[in-house]
Amino acid sequence: MLTDDKYSHSKDSADDQGDHSSAVYLSDLFSEIDEGANFLNRLSKEEVAKIRKAGIPRKYRKKDQVFFQGEEHKGIWLIEQGSVRTFYVGPTGREITLALWTSGHFVGGPEIFGGGEHVWSGETQEEAELLFLSSGDLRKLIEEIPNFAVCIINGLVAKGKCYSALVQMLATRSVNERLAQLLIIFADTHGRQDGDTLLIDKKITHDQLANIVGSTRQWVTTTLDKFQKQGVISVSRQQIAIEDLAALKCML
Repeated sequence: MLTDDKYSHSKDSADDQGDHSSAVYLSDLFSEIDEGANFLNRLSKEEVAKIRKAGIPRKYRKKDQVFFQGEEHKGIWLIEQGSVRTFYVGPTGREITLALWTSGHFVGGPEIFGGGEHVWSGETQEEAELLFLSSGDLRKLIEEIPNFAVCIINGLVAKGKCYSALVQMLATRSVNERLAQLLIIFADTHGRQDGDTLLIDKKITHDQLANIVGSTRQWVTTTLDKFQKQGVISVSRQQIAIEDLAALKCML
């Protein structure tokens, strides 16, 4: 949750959250994937309290829609608990996942001061608690708290890097390479060592993988089966495990 401890100006406060789960999106730079989770860490306890007072806490169930592609921008949502998937639906109905955002990040930009239409949608991936900050309240807070203005800029910079990395991956990597890279990212952000095997501690469906890499469920199923026969991964109903990380990296 957006508490004084989590978003204090203490240098270690944002990095020592044991239950924090990293954001995920296609990128070559693993070090920057969760960069935006710390965008409020320069705030004091008093500044955090002021933001909380201005915001509206909202609870969501799994798969609840947070905002819709095409609707008017009215503010942003700070993710306190849970995760939010942002995605775009094309004219033909084909869908692509842009990112999976977790606690510490915000969604609902880039037009944080309102106006214009959302060019993608956001939905929760599990039960979630978000803090909604309206465009009007955001403007007031930025005028009153200079540190908060810097935080918002840093948050938008992190978002810009995310979507730039995604475009680069989609434009320069084959779908086979994108899937291999995505598995490496999940291993890096959600991996747990078990002997020589790297277990991905996150349940991921073939549909979810397909929506992130820009392919079909059938193609993902076939390719994962090929990877498994090569001894690179093992797949069960509950989990994907990386058996040979070096071999997976060689596919890039």
